[in-house]
Amino acid sequence: MTSKPIGLRHLPVNSRARVVSLKAGGELGRRIRDMGLVPGVEITVIGRAPLRDPVALKIHDFTLTLRNNEADYILVAPLSTGSAESE
Repeated sequence: MTSKPIGLRHLPVNSRARVVSLKAGGELGRRIRDMGLVPGVEITVIGRAPLRDPVALKIHDFTLTLRNNEADYILVAPLSTGSAESE
């Protein structure tokens, strides 16, 4: 029942997903992890700029924006909107 991981860039607005893995290493990988985007964390896409770059995410209790070239390094598994999860 697990869906195939996709790039974060491809999630539509108002969708939820769980981070599966990061393809970035070095300084960029460290920056992405420092922002809280680590495997297992749940995110919600809350908006996009008019030209679809950057993307705004809700992670934990804050909003984070990423450029699409950064989002391309983050693989996520989309979550269904009807599932109830405990926090």
